[in-house]
Amino acid sequence: MRTPSRSWKKSAPCRFDWRPSRWQTAAHVTFALLMPLAVLASGVPAPYRWPTALLATALAAGQGWRHARQPCCRIVIMPADAIVTVDADPVDDLTLHDRGWLLQLQWRAQGRRHARLFWPDTLPPPARRELRLAVRGYCISRSRPAVAP
Repeated sequence: MRTPSRSWKKSAPCRFDWRPSRWQTAAHVTFALLMPLAVLASGVPAPYRWPTALLATALAAGQGWRHARQPCCRIVIMPADAIVTVDADPVDDLTLHDRGWLLQLQWRAQGRRHARLFWPDTLPPPARRELRLAVRGYCISRSRPAVAP
């Protein structure tokens, strides 16, 4: 009787390229277009309505522009080695928050918290599942052993 085939000792690295979402940019543009209507319909005093509406529009448009100009980043998760890199820099405290069809990946690098939001247009469903599994594997391998040594 043959023995079952050997399984790999290490998991394959999980690689993702994050890029700004077109859907999120469109949402920022939509908000920028709706801001003047929201300010004009609010209870802002008459002399401040138009300046406030223009300021709100400029801020929403600026956020959309800033989001669209973010550079792409490469995320590599190696669960077996418990190593995660973002643009070839090692990171700590990797967490994934599942917000329905949005995934938020957070980490700490150089003393600061960073986050990336994966919209459905930036990560297809099979890759979303792979990301969830890779982060779970990373968290399990980083945790303390469940039994005494």
